[in-house]
Amino acid sequence: MAKHFLLLNLKVVSFCCAVLAFESSPMQDFCVADPASTVKVNGLGCKDPKSVISEDFFFSGLHFAGNTSNTFGSKVTRVNATQIPGLNTLGISLARVDYAPWGVNPPHTHPRATEIFTVLEVSLQVGFVTSNPENRLITKVLKKGDVFVFPIGLVHYQRNVGYGNAVAVAALSSQNPGIISIANAVFGSEPAIATDILAKAFPVDETVVAQIQSKF
Repeated sequence: MAKHFLLLNLKVVSFCCAVLAFESSPMQDFCVADPASTVKVNGLGCKDPKSVISEDFFFSGLHFAGNTSNTFGSKVTRVNATQIPGLNTLGISLARVDYAPWGVNPPHTHPRATEIFTVLEVSLQVGFVTSNPENRLITKVLKKGDVFVFPIGLVHYQRNVGYGNAVAVAALSSQNPGIISIANAVFGSEPAIATDILAKAFPVDETVVAQIQSKF
């Protein structure tokens, strides 16, 4: 009886290990994105390695300033697998962020990536908010050459507090970090979240909610 029980346990353990085993690292040198591929994977289908060229791993133009003539006074220039097909499946991407004087990159989250942020020019106030129930704001003023980390999924922002145009570069731990702008998600969803729900959540009068929603 004991022998049969031991054999049964070994079979269960073997089955579990076989089911749970996976390879977290790439199984080839690269998987250059093929937008025309109909293969559905966690990313994009791979281009034939024999047709891969140097341009698949290259992007030019990050030295150009983004146009900050908008409501926020900021512009994000993304460099991900769309711009560099060779990034596909490698789990990393990049962005340049430009800020007009007192421009902001408003509160947002990246659901799939941690961000490491480096200031190249002027000074930026940055911050992120910890999760419930503490909701603690962790903030710091960064100067040229300073580096700051925004943990995955947490709401964060930046604001130019220096004189002149500011520039920063962000590296993210996903080829497709995703971005959820808090104001857009809450007040600009399609279809709209019911005003009575948002009125209770904030809390404000429903007319205030409707007024804010009308701006999105």
